[in-house]
Amino acid sequence: MRIGIVCYPTYGGSGVVATELGKALAEKGHAVHIISYRTPARLDALVENVFYHEVTFADYPLFERAPYETALTSKIVDVARFAHLDLLHVHYAIPHAATAFMAQQMLQDEGIFLPYITTLHGTDITLVGRDATYARVVSFSLNRSNGVTAVSEWLRQETINNFSISRTIAVIPNFVDLKRFRKSPKEHYKKAIAPRGEKILLHTSNFRQVKRIADVIQVFYRVARRLPARLLLVGDGPDRQLAEQLCRDLDVSDQVVFLGKLDPVEDVLAISDLFLLPSQTESFGLAALEAMACQVPVIATRVGGLPELVVDGVTGFLCAVGDVDDMAEKALLLLRDENQLQQFKEQAVQQAARFDRQAVLPRYEAFYEQVLETAGRPVP
Repeated sequence: MRIGIVCYPTYGGSGVVATELGKALAEKGHAVHIISYRTPARLDALVENVFYHEVTFADYPLFERAPYETALTSKIVDVARFAHLDLLHVHYAIPHAATAFMAQQMLQDEGIFLPYITTLHGTDITLVGRDATYARVVSFSLNRSNGVTAVSEWLRQETINNFSISRTIAVIPNFVDLKRFRKSPKEHYKKAIAPRGEKILLHTSNFRQVKRIADVIQVFYRVARRLPARLLLVGDGPDRQLAEQLCRDLDVSDQVVFLGKLDPVEDVLAISDLFLLPSQTESFGLAALEAMACQVPVIATRVGGLPELVVDGVTGFLCAVGDVDDMAEKALLLLRDENQLQQFKEQAVQQAARFDRQAVLPRYEAFYEQVLETAGRPVP
């Protein structure tokens, strides 16, 4: 099958999932054409059957902002023509679903029919998509999609509740590559970060407001007052400066390490004892899944799709948004009891196995075949 994948290249869930999906499909022998304005973060090596197409666009003085959507549509049409795509899979509704529809119409005028699937990842529905500026276009392009998927049951229901959707939405969860994300000996790293045997807490994100980075630091501050600990922060974004200042204000700067946009993150997960995810909302929680795959229990908020992933009291704990005292108490409960911590680690990786790439990938392939059959195109 020849599949086009449109995604954002940035350090975030939708781009990571799209790229990992493309690589997994390529390993199965499918030809995958990834279309984005920059090489995606996880497309970090040559992969057989994966082809990258960069969207370039002119920036004329007339334009206050370069018309990316027009350039993206043109690139989709170009790739579809010359790579003979069977199917287009766009990740994140805005603006990708609308550009896919436009490309489909342009190709149809040439006698080419290109079915497209839209995968919803979260803020394209829960935050940006609800804005009146975009809502009608989102509803229209989803209804015109030949298939729609969501990464959690919660997100599927949110979409139905907030948009005029007349079609079925399939739930296909995010996945993790257990060959890559697994517990591995990295004692030399651990000794460098925690030379006195301190417990290591970890948070990874794009440091946006929705991730509540201040809560991460407040939880750590409460933990570090009661036992030796270090905090590793992976990622970057608009709240980085806020985080640094809060560390100074709480006098924990010497116990917090900002690692930036680190890849591979599994090297850091391998030495961590606990993962903190106090988000305002999470449609799925891919970072939590990758942590559990590396035997790292998760302290998270009881929001969005997280309860579908993190089993409260088994693979970690779920707390109310903003309740940093409860999160800290739950963290201390595990960090002070080595036997219980080890039990949670083993249970975490068992839960992660339910979302193994090898288990989820066939669901995407079956969905592709279903869409092609419904659209009247033969399955390659």
